[in-house]
Amino acid sequence: MRGSTTPNLALCGRFHRAIELIGRRWTGAIVFLLLRSRCRFATLRRAIPDITDRMLSERLQELEEEGIVERTVFPATPIRVEYALTKKGRALASAIDAMAAWAERWLESRPGTPKPESAPRTRRRAALA
Repeated sequence: MRGSTTPNLALCGRFHRAIELIGRRWTGAIVFLLLRSRCRFATLRRAIPDITDRMLSERLQELEEEGIVERTVFPATPIRVEYALTKKGRALASAIDAMAAWAERWLESRPGTPKPESAPRTRRRAALA
């Protein structure tokens, strides 16, 4: 249409897929915590308010299938399982840092939501991993 001021907008397929993956409920929290340190299942469950075992298990499996999280089984008694970010997962550090900075500036804490005590910047921790 001639003279139209409406821009030709299109959503990038890769961007949409990334937002749908990382934007799923609980996924950002899981990645945020794993940027700080490798964790066992129970540690993640305790750190994420209101997540169920089933949801945590599903999200970890999705992230593992995408190559973002790796699951390591230690054959001890009892068996110990730890989750850590892969190189692909650690590459999310700057995006997660940006979201954390935005949230700190623009969102108010909800009552009852724990505020982390001087949490280290995720980028530094990711660089060490």
